[in-house]
Amino acid sequence: MRRERTVRQGHHVGNEAEEPQVPDQRQKKRHQDPGENIQEFGSTKIPTAKSSIHTMVIIGQIEGHVVLPSQNKTTKYEHVIPQLVAIEESKDIKGLLLILNTVGGDVEAGLALAEMVASLSKPSVSLVLGGGHSIGVPVSVATDYSFIAATATMTIHPIRMNGMVIGVPQTYEYLDKMQDRVVNFVTMHSHISDHDFRKLMFTTGELARDIGTILVGKDAVDVGLIDEVGGIDKALRHLEGMIAEQHRKPRRARTEKKEVQ
Repeated sequence: MRRERTVRQGHHVGNEAEEPQVPDQRQKKRHQDPGENIQEFGSTKIPTAKSSIHTMVIIGQIEGHVVLPSQNKTTKYEHVIPQLVAIEESKDIKGLLLILNTVGGDVEAGLALAEMVASLSKPSVSLVLGGGHSIGVPVSVATDYSFIAATATMTIHPIRMNGMVIGVPQTYEYLDKMQDRVVNFVTMHSHISDHDFRKLMFTTGELARDIGTILVGKDAVDVGLIDEVGGIDKALRHLEGMIAEQHRKPRRARTEKKEVQ
């Protein structure tokens, strides 16, 4: 009798117990810790944090009109340009942080990105990590202020053309004009002179079987190419200060207008 009662009681208790619920995978991802999100997926999209600064990363090789092999790490300029347009149009984004670790790439694509960044009305800061080589140089100086890591490098060299080159005067003139476009842009958006930049481009002896100059960290600042040596902390603080300054200027203008009236 006792045995039967025990079984019934156990059966009764078992009926009252709730069945274990399996958490919804979408809900689990939604409430996942931001740190775990970065660790597992390598994602910079943290839904719990809102920022007025948009971070854009230029890595690998800047891909232009020719599609590079799949094993190459590339940044496609047709993906970046719409982002820059969206940054300019967005009311929530107040500034751009541009991080570069690039070997260079397509000259026209690189100049297109540089021109887009330079024409933004919102404050922008660049940070060169690892390397900002070749056509990455004009992209890195296109922002309002630029930083470079102490161990990062920048390679400055003349424009080179891949593939078959026809040895005629027209080819040389075309390359010369393309080179002038790069030089003019860099000198307009940095503190280096035309003469000094061209001198770095045509230096011999530093690069194996080539001409050009490699600048490491502080060297890029000393020649006037980059504004300051620093990391992510300095870059963010400087950008936040620029955003705050831009917001103060319209207020001052309105105050001055009222005083005149």
